[in-house]
Amino acid sequence: MRASDRAYATLLDEIQSGALRPGTVLGEVEQAARLGVSRTPLREALGRLAADGLVAQQSARVTVVTDVDADDIRELFEIRRALEETAAGLAAERGDAAVFARLAEEFAHASLRADEGREAYYALIARFDRAIDDAVANDYLTSALRTIRTHLVRVRRLSRDNPARLAASVDEHRLIAEAIAAGDAELAAHATHVHLHHALATILAATSSLAADSEPSR
Repeated sequence: MRASDRAYATLLDEIQSGALRPGTVLGEVEQAARLGVSRTPLREALGRLAADGLVAQQSARVTVVTDVDADDIRELFEIRRALEETAAGLAAERGDAAVFARLAEEFAHASLRADEGREAYYALIARFDRAIDDAVANDYLTSALRTIRTHLVRVRRLSRDNPARLAASVDEHRLIAEAIAAGDAELAAHATHVHLHHALATILAATSSLAADSEPSR
């Protein structure tokens, strides 16, 4: 793996996981030393992250991790709805029913116990997303979805501590997978719409709660 790819992958994971929080300053000298790369590959990595919208340059040598506020999340979900509802419908028309039937069965038996169960669930969602991409077979659509998913990893963390929402999400994904397996494009798109509606409401509520907690007491 090239040094710039390694630096990009590490920084991406740290931003998505929250280890590098919004507003964190990413100085070239410090980050190059920390990641064990020279400044040229680091600049390449930061350029890719800037193109992703995950960092912004404040000066020639200082870059900061961007914030994600409620307006950003709403805009993200506007695009997500259009893309994912379309993708689910196309997957129902073009996909292998057996693949999605197996995924539906996995969602039906998914466990959310402890951190391991939640991580396994998110890995299952990633496989489900890849199956939809494969079924759709549209490079333009899947490329746009990959960009959206890069940001979704950040905002999904806001619902990780909501057991009721996670349990509902499992059932919603199962319904989407079942609709795709049945070849019902309209139902697949509608089930995706319902899932995204509930996901957005939960994330916005969590964002509002965090903002309230961060306000100084009077």
